[in-house]
This record gives sequence, structure tokens and C-alpha cells, in this order.
Amino acid sequence: MDGILAVHKPSGMTSHDVVFKLRKILQMKKIGHAGTLDPSVDGVLPIALGKATKAIEFLQATGKTYVGEVTLGFATETEDLDGAEVARQAIIKPFTRQQIEAKMAELTGNITQIPPMYSAVKVNGRRLYHYARAGETVDRPERQAIIYRFELLDEPRYDAINQLQKFKFVAEVSKGTYIRTLAVDLGMKLGVPAVMSQLTRTVAGGFSLANAHTLEEIKARAAEGLGDWLRPIDEALGDLPRYELTQAQWQWVRDGKGLPAEAIPFTAPRIVYTYSGEVKSIVDWHADKQLYRPYRTFTIFD
Repeated sequence: MDGILAVHKPSGMTSHDVVFKLRKILQMKKIGHAGTLDPSVDGVLPIALGKATKAIEFLQATGKTYVGEVTLGFATETEDLDGAEVARQAIIKPFTRQQIEAKMAELTGNITQIPPMYSAVKVNGRRLYHYARAGETVDRPERQAIIYRFELLDEPRYDAINQLQKFKFVAEVSKGTYIRTLAVDLGMKLGVPAVMSQLTRTVAGGFSLANAHTLEEIKARAAEGLGDWLRPIDEALGDLPRYELTQAQWQWVRDGKGLPAEAIPFTAPRIVYTYSGEVKSIVDWHADKQLYRPYRTFTIFD
């Protein structure tokens, strides 16, 4: 079984938990996920099965969309509701919609983020959350991100009793963006502590919630086959240019030989080879040898 399956991960479960359960449901070992979701976050988790695991990096490279909620007035060590509170400042006068939107606009476009301590980023060979759990601090590397869209989805709500303010948002972002940190940075721009209080990933790897399936739905359908729920590897490869090999070229490529640039009617640094409509490999241009050589191979020996 080879292809991409869009799963609707529930909150309270890790991405690894989803893979573990799918291995049992589908009775296969070669399964991987494309883009970790924190346990408290629900939403689209693209799952690669069989040969499609070689395409995970391409699934991860695509942009993602989230809807969620920011709470102003306190902050936590994890930047979401899973961690202990580390700061609190009463919201005496609630912010206007215009004030919040102005600061959201400042966080749109190319931005620099510092990953949260409770994240999987590695520093000196150790993941940041290992340092955090040990009570240690370490300099965190800056990361570049692109925020394509960061907008309000409702009117900000003021909780006069607890002196907090909440609002829902939508964010379309590049690979590697930390939405938790985006929420915290928004609070900093407003001059108050903030936390991401809820989050759902609605788009990832080209898949949306509308075509994602729960583990229960997958289990119920597994016995009769996943059908069109299992998408072809080609859908994981985004906008990479495709080239359909001729029979002679296919025989040449199968023998491990590279094609010269003149054999292909266009130029590109990376190309997807197909034959009989099926993805066979991804190749890169090697200027030193003036040849396209394999980067990822899927079914080259079929």
C-alpha cells in the first residue's frame, strides 16, 4: 500500500501515537507523518504509506493554515495551555479590534522567530524540550518564517471577571513557523503576556480538514480498502515539473544512467520523472556531469 492519507488527528494524542495506531489498523510498518502536531493541537496530519514515505520532505515543505485562539493576560512556559503559568498581567482596558489587527499586520510577511524552549529544535545535539525539562537554559537559534496571512476571525471578547481578552484567528504560514510563538509575539507587541489557548491545523501538505479522516473512520474502512482516501504519491510533490519518460528513456534510467539536459524539452534544477503516468523518481541537475541524477527513487526497478 503506497500513497498519502490525510488524517484528522484529535487533541490529546501525539503524531507518533497516530502512526503507531495506523500501523496496527493497516497492518504495515512503513508509515510516517509529515509535520508534527503538538498533543493539544488537532487537525490535518498527512500520513505517508509505503513508498510514499520517501516524499515526506516534500509534504512538509508546503505551507500550512491554522485557526485558533489567543488569550491575552497571561503566559506559560510552553506558550500554550499545557505549561505552567509564568506571567500574568490583568487586562484592565480591553484592546480594540483595530489595535489588535494593527499588531497582527506587523507580524505578517517575513519575520524572525525564536523557537519555544518546549520544542523539538536541536541545540548542541539535544532537543530544546530536554533542556527545558531539566530546568536548563540555552541560547536558541533564530528561525526565519513567512506569515502569508494573520487575521482575526471574530470580535475580541473581554472577560471582565478574570481580566483576560480572547480572540480567534486564522494564520497561513510557511514551513517551520511556530504558531505558539506567533501568539506570544503578538502579545509582546501589545505589551501584555499572551498564550495560544486553542489551535487546529486546517491545511497541510495540500490536504484540508474536508478530506481528512479520523482513526475511527479509517479503521472502519480498512478491511474493504481505503479507496480514494489514499492519494497518489504525485500529490505530495507540489509544483515540481513533471517529465514523462519515453520507453527508451525509461530503459536507460532503469539501468541507473542519467539523462542529459538535451533529452528533456525544458530546464529545471529538479524534475519528477513519470512513466506510464506513474511517478518513478525525482532527479536533480548535476552541472559538473551535465546530467540529471536521482534524488529520490520510488519505483525505478519496477
